Amino acid sequence: MWVARRTAFAPSVLLGLCALALLPSARCYGSPNPAQANQQPAAPGQVTKTVGIIKAINGSTLTLTPDKGAEVNVVAQESTRVVRIPLGETNLKNATPVQFQDLQAEDRILVYGKLAEDAKTLNASTIVVMKQSDVAAKQAHDLEDWQKRGIAGVVDAVDAASGTITIPAPSPSAAKTIAIHISKTTTVRRYAPDSFEFEDAEPSTLAEVKAGDQVRARGARSADGSELDAVELVSGNFHNLAGTVISTDTTANTITVLNLATKRPLLVKVKPDSQLHKLPAPVAQGIAMRLRGGPSAGQASAGGPSPASNPASGTAPEQTAAGGMAEHTHRNGAPDLQQIIARSPVFSIADLQKGDAVQILSTEGTPTGGVTAIQLVAGVEPILQASPKGGQGMILSPWSLGGGGGDAESQ
Repeated sequence: MWVARRTAFAPSVLLGLCALALLPSARCYGSPNPAQANQQPAAPGQVTKTVGIIKAINGSTLTLTPDKGAEVNVVAQESTRVVRIPLGETNLKNATPVQFQDLQAEDRILVYGKLAEDAKTLNASTIVVMKQSDVAAKQAHDLEDWQKRGIAGVVDAVDAASGTITIPAPSPSAAKTIAIHISKTTTVRRYAPDSFEFEDAEPSTLAEVKAGDQVRARGARSADGSELDAVELVSGNFHNLAGTVISTDTTANTITVLNLATKRPLLVKVKPDSQLHKLPAPVAQGIAMRLRGGPSAGQASAGGPSPASNPASGTAPEQTAAGGMAEHTHRNGAPDLQQIIARSPVFSIADLQKGDAVQILSTEGTPTGGVTAIQLVAGVEPILQASPKGGQGMILSPWSLGGGGGDAESQ
């Protein structure tokens, strides 16, 4: 897709150029990790390269924040070649010469040069720039394409021989399933075991995709919507689990919970991007009623105006939240849990008490490091009491987090 093919430059430059053509911190598909390649030890006087974002400019010196590692001072010489690469381009033959003065903070650059004696300064021979505006335009373009041509779901089956992944079709839909076709040109990636960042997804193969995994793909759909020829696919093994809080560590930003399924303690790491919401009691009770087979709070109010629509009613926020369930429903009438959760109050782990019930959408995790919370929902006691499977009736979806969910938003 964005993989560099042929240029007049050495393969070592290709890696940096590939990273440059992608989104910030993205991986170079089909090639070694450029961020890791940048970190190979280099001796003073050795020709090396680095890729990163310009932090500051002072005269002819740039302060560069690499994708990994410490900041680097990049010094431009009179002989330094500075070129700009167009959006999505991977061939330096198509680069346009620009002036050093055209560079700005937040631009993404590839620098090729010799390391100085202090091992912190790079005397540049070539600087290749992708303007910050181009990076932003590419991000917007990719997001729009994912929204227009993206689908997501849980894998029902994988046919390695035909290169086909089958997922349930969103409801309502004429088709019962969607067949995602993988070809030799499809970019296949997989979420890292302890990351839910889309750009951290690593190069992968169809062989790693298993039934029960969650996948997101984009490409051309057939006329009836039952098939998709994927140009890109990313998969992951995410966990939905329910538990009760044993302890919290606000310094380490971790929570230890008793996993209700395994009856064992589980360490849950909370990152700045983790989403923490607490369901108001009436909303949780409404979801619990639905799990028991009765009308939810949203359905009960569907026949009349929602209390949330009448600011003069004096209704408490917690009460309006229950009526708000009616405002967030799928086309089939079922409550849209992701929207309900997103509208619920945000909290911090310091607000949790021992014994509080939580439901967590987490990464796959590692055997020794626990899991990382993608989404953690508190106030779910009524839901856990209503669900015989320990809260599995309220399944959280990772595809609502990164944008571009396509049909996943309607599932």
